[in-house]
Amino acid sequence: MELVTIGEFARAARLSPKALRLYDELGLLTPARVDPVSGYRRYSPDQLDRARLVAWLRRLGMPLARIRQVCELASADAAAEVRAYWAQVEADTAARRNLAAFLVEQLSGRDTTMSVALRYALRTDRGLVRDSNQDHGYAGERLLAVADGFGACGEPASSMAIQTLAPLDTVIPAGELLNTLADAVHRAGVAVGDYLSVHGDSACSGTTLTALVLSGSRLGLVHVGDARVYLYRGGGLFRITHDHTVVQSLIAEGRLSEEEALSHPQRSMLVRALHGKDAEPDLALHDALPGDRYLLCSDGLHTVVPEGELREVLGSALDPDEVTLRLVELANSNGGPDNVVCVVADVVPA
Repeated sequence: MELVTIGEFARAARLSPKALRLYDELGLLTPARVDPVSGYRRYSPDQLDRARLVAWLRRLGMPLARIRQVCELASADAAAEVRAYWAQVEADTAARRNLAAFLVEQLSGRDTTMSVALRYALRTDRGLVRDSNQDHGYAGERLLAVADGFGACGEPASSMAIQTLAPLDTVIPAGELLNTLADAVHRAGVAVGDYLSVHGDSACSGTTLTALVLSGSRLGLVHVGDARVYLYRGGGLFRITHDHTVVQSLIAEGRLSEEEALSHPQRSMLVRALHGKDAEPDLALHDALPGDRYLLCSDGLHTVVPEGELREVLGSALDPDEVTLRLVELANSNGGPDNVVCVVADVVPA
């Protein structure tokens, strides 16, 4: 088969000669022949499919190292890898969308002073299997929080995290909300880390931390770990946090379905928590509307009570205290394998 020049191949592949030279240097797209004297590259028409695939993947923004992996896979596996990459891109974009909207509103001077209030309840339970309760929570006029400790020092770690956040139950200007939350979680992480460095193993002990703080009609969310926040609005139940677990990472990459995750052996393995290392929290802002109902809960609840049952209880006319009682009863009726902490809050006109 007749070889073509780098210029001809570049035009056919919709790549520049400069890009082709780079891909050659990286071993991503090696020419069929290189002249030993002039160094001039020639390509086979058979290489066009690979070259066009590289061009398409670069337009998706895929890193070159990952493109090299995709190009070495069979077609079906390559398709799965592209699907997983794009699922992660969409997840990352969604996480930044609310923050971008908030910045636009702040910079454009939109009025966010309208206020709502919270009617709330907190309940925690040891469950039917564990010897102790390592879950802690907080429910106040402006702060809702849950922490799920793990390991030998889980109980003091979760308690310390909640105590560090407790001062946020006060008036915080909306423009300072996210920075205040980020600073508070950092302080909590330092406090937990300092404690574990003296009393325990930071590799095996720590805590999750998830909280909502009300400012005007805004709820600032901070989240590290696998506790969850659900929003019941207009008859629908929406999960507004992402679990920081190995399994959730596999789901986000398209490598695992939600159904498969339920029985996965690593479903509780955390990739982010407060245990002495600087864990970057998820931060987001949400509009709090009268009629909304929020649930914050540890995995002792959401792993054993299906979302359909959560929706039914949250959609009932029960007040928040009765709802927390019913949720704990459901967790225990399903075996109560873990500690449970849950906070339920209704958004009402101020």
